[in-house]
Amino acid sequence: MDRRTVLRTAVAAGAAAGLALGEEAMAAGKPQPVVRDIRLHRWSGTAGFAAGTGTGTTVSGGALVVDTPAGQLSYLDPHTGVSADYDYAAWTSPWAAPGFAATEAIPSWNATTPAGTWVQVDLRGTTEAGTTTRWYVLGRWADGDTGVRRTSVGGQADADGAVTTDTFTAAAGRGWTSWQLRITLLRPIGSTLSPAVRSVAAVASRLPAPGKLTASTPTQAQGTVLAVPQYSQNVHDGHYPEYNGGGEAWCSPTSTSMVLACWGVLPPAADYAWVDGADPAPWVDHAARQTFDQAYDGTGNWPFNTAYAATRGLDGFVTRLRGLTEAEAFIAAGIPLVLSVSYKKGEVPGLDYATSGHLLVLAGFSATGDPVLNDPHAPTDAGVRKTAGRAAFEAAWLNSSRGVVYVMRPATVALPPAPVQANW
Repeated sequence: MDRRTVLRTAVAAGAAAGLALGEEAMAAGKPQPVVRDIRLHRWSGTAGFAAGTGTGTTVSGGALVVDTPAGQLSYLDPHTGVSADYDYAAWTSPWAAPGFAATEAIPSWNATTPAGTWVQVDLRGTTEAGTTTRWYVLGRWADGDTGVRRTSVGGQADADGAVTTDTFTAAAGRGWTSWQLRITLLRPIGSTLSPAVRSVAAVASRLPAPGKLTASTPTQAQGTVLAVPQYSQNVHDGHYPEYNGGGEAWCSPTSTSMVLACWGVLPPAADYAWVDGADPAPWVDHAARQTFDQAYDGTGNWPFNTAYAATRGLDGFVTRLRGLTEAEAFIAAGIPLVLSVSYKKGEVPGLDYATSGHLLVLAGFSATGDPVLNDPHAPTDAGVRKTAGRAAFEAAWLNSSRGVVYVMRPATVALPPAPVQANW
């Protein structure tokens, strides 16, 4: 379960209240266009990283790595109590202008971190008030957990906005007209190892307050259902309390694992040899461990999940979509998506339970355009495949996470053509 959705929706509603339909216009029967401003900027490879500024970094094999460290710093890991000294280098993106005053931003990255190394991802913005914010930490990340613990960072709120786990939300009147991303690469002093960063990105958005939505009309992918294996999160109930105990807490790594299995890149057995041999799907327990966020105390950190998928060879990022018509384009291209959504019991036909935050896989669409889901909230793997009512599901998704998806696919599989205001 993604416990952030209710809080995030409330914050977003306040930030975007001025974008909702006016009561007078609705009463007069004059529908107004609902603007869903979403823009993703992403940098990767030699050409992409050349657009930014590196301090002590170079590009090797298409990945950003430490060249000559820019300096040294000490880090006291609050989750282990261990203090250590590191060489560091950093790369800072150019200023990205979304074309609107963004009220939220969510970063994501693809990287690997050899033993003892890790990365930190920061964002800052230029506000519509004409000021520049401080740098906000959006993640301290490693692809293992034997060194620095993977974590989001709490306690980051000021007059410009606040960080909730993996998302920056701007204060009223402080939307970002441009923003920068910085990734810092750290390694133990004297080590010759280095993190390897293949891509960095952030999606910025300005969305109307949650409310009544006009359902989208199917345009493509009707009758297309992708061959996504089915895994239940509930068969793991009570597993590994140190990673939040399985069951409903593991919807995100279970969904991510279904997509990995679809692409044939589940981890090898040696990686999950630590899991109890009686476990029905030990790769899900492994995914929970690899996505666990110490500060959040859960496995639902959005970019931690796409970053884990990237360690299995996929290209992964977090973005927002404007509705199911955009999701159809991914299904038509053969790419399943993981969606973040919440709803009340009885609100969505086909989903007979309530959730304050849930992750599931969009595997395709029925012949009439209803979403076909691999929903891990099921007692067995066989019960995972469900078909939901299109209008109700779309509204629940757009009104809760505001259209968040994980995109995870091999780099050799082309993304669908992006819209003019590109959100992928």
